[in-house]
Amino acid sequence: MKFSVALHMERFSPDTDMRDVVGRTLEIVRMVDAGGFETIWSAEHHTIEFTIAPNPFQVLTWWGAHTERIRLGTATLVAPYWNPIRLAGEAALCDHLTGGRLEFGIARGAYQYEFDRMAGGIPQQEGGAYMQELVPAVQKLWAGDYAHEGKYYNFPLATSVPKPLQQPNPPIWVAARDPGTFDWAVRNGHNILSTPLSRPVAEVGILGDKFKKAVADHPNVPKPRFMMLRRTCVYERPDDWELPVRRSIDYGRSFENLFQNIGTVTNGFPEAVPYEAVANRDQYDPQAVRDNLVFGTPDEVIEKLMVYEAAGVDQFCLGLAFNLPFEVQKKSLSLFIKEVMPVFAARERDAMKQKSRAIA
Repeated sequence: MKFSVALHMERFSPDTDMRDVVGRTLEIVRMVDAGGFETIWSAEHHTIEFTIAPNPFQVLTWWGAHTERIRLGTATLVAPYWNPIRLAGEAALCDHLTGGRLEFGIARGAYQYEFDRMAGGIPQQEGGAYMQELVPAVQKLWAGDYAHEGKYYNFPLATSVPKPLQQPNPPIWVAARDPGTFDWAVRNGHNILSTPLSRPVAEVGILGDKFKKAVADHPNVPKPRFMMLRRTCVYERPDDWELPVRRSIDYGRSFENLFQNIGTVTNGFPEAVPYEAVANRDQYDPQAVRDNLVFGTPDEVIEKLMVYEAAGVDQFCLGLAFNLPFEVQKKSLSLFIKEVMPVFAARERDAMKQKSRAIA
């Protein structure tokens, strides 16, 4: 199992200077690159201060100029916000500007709050249909001249300028939680991005089973990769759990505001809605948060990650951005690099040796 990091710039107060946010983000990016992670992912969000990423290609190009080897991914682009021609060209240019390191991740979108402002108020659930029309059109534009007449998009003969550096195109990742999206993505040879959100650990196995079924249903398609994202914090002492759990709960209340469209947003800052308004408030019990998310000492985190490995996850993604103090973020990342990653690197080496012996 490989590792990646999902990161975005975040402000939870107007008193936080954006210049400090930019500087701290870049420091984390450099740590991730030097630490041996496979990919760093940037989301797309609009008008929300705790997820500052109006154009992930711009963010990735910036990160690419300050890193050496790490892959740079969009996790995720929001399909209904994009025109296929513009998306194909911007992605391809980003691929060139980052030396062929782009990972192209796309989703239907999560927040009705954003859809009301960015997609003409269409129901968020309709985003999947946009995505399934958009992605093939982008691939054909990357390949050459193409005209499109569809339900959501129409344009005469055109092509992507430039074409991607990676040929035939950068790896494509599709965000999925429902079986239909898993099936569509795997059938078309795309990798899978998924997350259990704040749900119990059993959800990891449920998502893993959906992936395995989609793979089994399409035996003629090369097996794609499977990434899973979960909020993560590593700390030295077992008693250090209270701060990340409290920050995760507070972050979740703002997330539920946007996800369920049940609160207000003032000048870009979402209201932290009361627990009584949250449909799944049992997931915000402190002990449940501590158990469900990848929080713990290095040994505890290693044990939790074994569940993801057993579910067939190829890449575990650390969700670092949930208003943790900056020094806590850095300490958590450093502990993960020094104490957790070597364990899984050794497991991979042992598995490769066993495979070699079996072949011999």
